[in-house]
Amino acid sequence: MKKSRLAAIFLPLLAALMPLSCRPSGGYVTISGYAQGGTYMIKVNTDGAKTAPEDMKTAIDSILNAFDNSLSGYNRNSILTRFNAGETVVPDSTFIEMYRLAVDFWKTTGGALDVSAAPLFDIWGFGFTSDSLPSPSRVEEVRKTVGMDRLVPDLADAVAPDGTLRGADVVADGDLEHLPRLNYNAIAQGYACDLVASYLEGAGVKDMLVNIGGEIVCSGVNPAGAAWTIGVDRPVDGNNVSGADLKGVMEAGPERCGVVTSGNYRKFYVKDGKKYAHTVDPRTGWPVQHSLLSATIVAPDAVTADAFATYCMVLGLDGAVKFIEGRPDLEAYLIYEDSEGVMHAWHSSGFRLVKE
Repeated sequence: MKKSRLAAIFLPLLAALMPLSCRPSGGYVTISGYAQGGTYMIKVNTDGAKTAPEDMKTAIDSILNAFDNSLSGYNRNSILTRFNAGETVVPDSTFIEMYRLAVDFWKTTGGALDVSAAPLFDIWGFGFTSDSLPSPSRVEEVRKTVGMDRLVPDLADAVAPDGTLRGADVVADGDLEHLPRLNYNAIAQGYACDLVASYLEGAGVKDMLVNIGGEIVCSGVNPAGAAWTIGVDRPVDGNNVSGADLKGVMEAGPERCGVVTSGNYRKFYVKDGKKYAHTVDPRTGWPVQHSLLSATIVAPDAVTADAFATYCMVLGLDGAVKFIEGRPDLEAYLIYEDSEGVMHAWHSSGFRLVKE
């Protein structure tokens, strides 16, 4: 369930692009690189920081590389890929913590967010394979074999004394014919943002915007001393360039928060005239069909924003509005279309929309 992209807008542009050599000591710098099959771009105020920008980049690359080696489903040598292939692995702390978070989100969402549903995502072509359009009988067959209720509630309890872990050790219902396969795409990138932001805080950075593949953590203020401004892409099919066509612009900060958008307009296919988008409801086994086009969530951290952006896309407009209104820790901007295909938007009372 790869997420849609957010475009970070740094105002004023001149201040954002001014080279470090033209500034007084310290000041804002941009750190960028490649991660998780895409790019990252991080804006930090180095005033008061305990680490030089070049050392920050080295540390950030190391954090993201370690995360990729643990939880990427596209890295053939990652712990996750080898675990899903049935190998005995040695899980690291990130692998175990992400499982714990996944169990919590599964409980909170009543099974709508289920990392054990990797086989379902695969048969629809939205996981780690290129399959597509399975038969109803195949969907039902696979649906019955997934579910976090089949697995142990705490992965740490399944780790052997020598630190190794097997898929069979994670099964709690006795069905060893169907060993677990996990897919963390709904929460992994948000968690990576949080790891980087926590590192930067530890390095003394107070003003930052961390953007990894369009998922964001920000805190403090931008180079102009004002709130960070973030653009939300217009969720129309074919809008594949972040920032090229915006539906709205929001503000965030100075308190630390995560901002993530999920949508069904970039990863989908059409067969027999029907669109099948990448948001699959694990409870039914089928891609969702409703009017909600994208959900932008603001939460205390990016992994929570990541998870609940996906959850809102599973729920649809009415369910998402009800969920957000019952969660004072979340804000949302929901873009949907009416029966005539006209685009509209709803936002929660605390969502800081500055342009639409």
